[in-house]
Amino acid sequence: MHHFKSTAFGHRPQFFMAAMGAVLSPLAGHSGRFEPALQQAARDQQAQDEAQMESDYLGLKATEQTLLWRMLSQGPRFRPYDAEALRFCREKLGRPVSVQQAQKALESLRQRTPAFVRKSAQGEYAVKDAAMHRWFQGRVEGGRWPPASPQENLGLEDD
Repeated sequence: MHHFKSTAFGHRPQFFMAAMGAVLSPLAGHSGRFEPALQQAARDQQAQDEAQMESDYLGLKATEQTLLWRMLSQGPRFRPYDAEALRFCREKLGRPVSVQQAQKALESLRQRTPAFVRKSAQGEYAVKDAAMHRWFQGRVEGGRWPPASPQENLGLEDD
């Protein structure tokens, strides 16, 4: 059960506890076995999380989206200001990005609620939520990356 809990709910105990409460509630009307109901609750939560991640991603400015994309694709190898990262941004955005613009975008990603990015004591940036890596991988493997809004990012240019 422990393994199921940690993987099905993306290592987020609050979602596991909420699902347990919902599944165990006498008002839930679940008939039958506990585990299938909990698995369904996990799938429902994951779908909800992924829809929220997509919405949050699409709400970012173009430079923020691009840096988050780079961070998700690079994982622990991510370096925000190296030539490769700046070239990646230029290719995706169709314009150059300065170190200052990258710093501003990363800071904005850290300041959001909930924060997308955390910064370690050593000054390294990382995606804060492990579930976002799974969401990214699933979309890449399904050929559905990057997400596109119905308006195709109208009004999301940087200031």
